[in-house]
Amino acid sequence: MKRAIKAAEAAEMIPDGAVLLIGGFMGVGSPHRLIDALLARGARDLTIVNNDTASPDKGVGKLVAAGAVRKAITSHIGLNPITQKMMIAGEMEVELVPQGTLVERIRAGGVGLGGVLTATGVGTLVEDGKQKIEIDGKKYLVEKPIRGDFALLAAQHADYVGNLEYSLTAHNFNPIMALAADVVIAEPEHILPVGAITPDAVKTPGVLVDHLLERAH
Repeated sequence: MKRAIKAAEAAEMIPDGAVLLIGGFMGVGSPHRLIDALLARGARDLTIVNNDTASPDKGVGKLVAAGAVRKAITSHIGLNPITQKMMIAGEMEVELVPQGTLVERIRAGGVGLGGVLTATGVGTLVEDGKQKIEIDGKKYLVEKPIRGDFALLAAQHADYVGNLEYSLTAHNFNPIMALAADVVIAEPEHILPVGAITPDAVKTPGVLVDHLLERAH
């Protein structure tokens, strides 16, 4: 059984300079209370790995706008002009990764693979500096695995064992990110009694989850 902790307590666990895998799609399904707690703590020099940097007032975009992010590994920055401005000015490193490649690199990190072979990016700027392999006459890029120090994941439901059930687009990255971090912190909307989440609905088993945030009041 896990004790539900406050967002501020979770933020204190995360040191400056940490690599964070953060779920969400344009801020939807992101762990907003955890992000706000990191801002309140004054976190700095973070590396964030996520689908996108949302907008300046939403999701991980708040961390970018506050100058808390040293590097972003992401697939899309089009809705966040602050990310674009900081990247062009050299104030923040941005590694743009095609969305499918990004999730596969995280999955590789989670299941112990040495990398991913993909044809996506061959013949473009994406291939610069990367190892290439030819198989049956077709060229592939070797994309290295990604792991994080922490995964910060929003969930629809959790129980006190730590089993997680997600809703809608939260399924896209969160279950994969839960495999690829040293410490997993879940931010559920609701915490249910053990057994209330049906086995088929559990997408992240409790054995992978280290800490639960108490539900919002």
